[in-house]
Amino acid sequence: MDFITVERAERVTTVTLNRPELMNAINTRMHEELQAAFDDFASDPEQFVCVVTGAGERAFCAGSDLKEAAAGGKGGYPEKGYAGLIERFDCPKPIIAAVNGLAMGGGFEVALACDIIIAADHAVFALPEPLVGAVALGGGLHRLARQIPLKQAMGMILTARRVSADEGLRMGFVNAVVPAADLKAETARWVADILRASPMSVRASKAVVNRGLEETGVEAAMANQPDYPEFIAWRTSADALEGPRAFAEKRAPDWKGR
Repeated sequence: MDFITVERAERVTTVTLNRPELMNAINTRMHEELQAAFDDFASDPEQFVCVVTGAGERAFCAGSDLKEAAAGGKGGYPEKGYAGLIERFDCPKPIIAAVNGLAMGGGFEVALACDIIIAADHAVFALPEPLVGAVALGGGLHRLARQIPLKQAMGMILTARRVSADEGLRMGFVNAVVPAADLKAETARWVADILRASPMSVRASKAVVNRGLEETGVEAAMANQPDYPEFIAWRTSADALEGPRAFAEKRAPDWKGR
C-alpha cells in the first residue's frame, strides 16, 4: 500500500488514509487501495469492526485530489464507489470514522458512509463542491439528508459552509466529540462496547435498520425483516445459542461471529 496503512489488532481493522502532506486527499491509486482494504475487512471472518481515520493532525480527508484531476488523471472509482466505501451497501459489519481534522467533500462523504462518527474537537465538516462548480455525488447529499433534519442538511448543502465538530454533534451526524489527544482512546471505547456484543447480533441489527429504512413503513419492515439475509444468518448462528447459554451458566459469552 502506497497511500494507506492497514493494521489489524485482534478483531479490529484500522484503515488510515496516509497522505498527510496533501490533507489525505484521495487519488486514483488510493481509491484502489481502499477498495482492497475494505474488501479484505468485509471478507475476513476474524475481523469484526473497522476504524477509518487519517494520518497527521490536520485532516481526516480533504476529498478528491484536484491536482491529479487538473493534470489529467484517469479518475474513475472502484467497484464499491468513492474510496471503495460509499457504495458498499452489503457490508453488515460496523465501520467507525475517527475524524481527526478536516472532512471536506469526498472526505465528509466517506465519514457519512460509516456507521458512527467520532470527531476530534478541531474537526470540520463540509460539502463545498458547489464552490468549485461541482456537485457532491458521492452519497453525501442523500446520506446527510437522511441522517439529520432536512432543513439542517439543506442549510449545509446549499451554502457549502463549514460545520464544527460541536455543531455536527448538535445536528446529529456526529456521535461524540473529544479533544484531539483523546480521539484514539475514545474510538477504542466505542469499539470495545461493540465487541462486548455478539458480532452476529450487531450485523443483523445494522442490516435491519438499513434495510428497514428502505421499506414503506415500520409495519412492512417488521413483516419483512425475517427474510433479510443478515437476520437469517443471526437466527441460525452459533452466537444465537451461545448468548442464552452463557447467561444461564453465569459466564462471559465466547462469541464466534458465525
